[in-house]
Amino acid sequence: MTRKPYDQLAPAARRRLAAASLLRAGAAVTALVVVYYLLPLDRPLKPATLIWFGLGLVGFAAVIAWQVRAIMVSDVPRLRAVQAIAVGLAVLLLLFASIYLRLANDNPDSFTESLSKTDSLYFTITVFTTVGFGDITPRTELARIITMIQMLTGLLVVGVVARILLGAVQTAVQRRERDGRAENDSDRAGDG
Repeated sequence: MTRKPYDQLAPAARRRLAAASLLRAGAAVTALVVVYYLLPLDRPLKPATLIWFGLGLVGFAAVIAWQVRAIMVSDVPRLRAVQAIAVGLAVLLLLFASIYLRLANDNPDSFTESLSKTDSLYFTITVFTTVGFGDITPRTELARIITMIQMLTGLLVVGVVARILLGAVQTAVQRRERDGRAENDSDRAGDG
């Protein structure tokens, strides 16, 4: 069963779909933040932690690939893209905040001040947004390397991933329009 395209729905149905989509995205982001604050991230940093960090980045890429596919087959690709961006961005920021926290706990000299979970998240967001207040800065080589990786990843996310998601939305919208035209043509052929 195919649902009507979003732009053919009644205004009330559109609002319900948009509200449900925003609620799902908000609930997912909230759940991720709660998990971040509940995780025991105060253990020492080990080489295995850096491997997990790398696997986390690979996992992030896999989630984006899965989201692109979900957007392309969605009846409401724009709303699905909003969800994908919200959740993907939260995962990425929380992943970096976690590694900064682990790094700061293992080596208190890694940053200009000790980091709590909130401080780590704050630092991650200031780096991602390129605001960089300068109140927390990396001191050690490892902290600087991870910060540079975050900067480059942020550029990729904003540029490449956003473009990929937008392309998936455009493809899905074009598919829906083609399917709608083909359905209308077959309805007219049956009437004639």
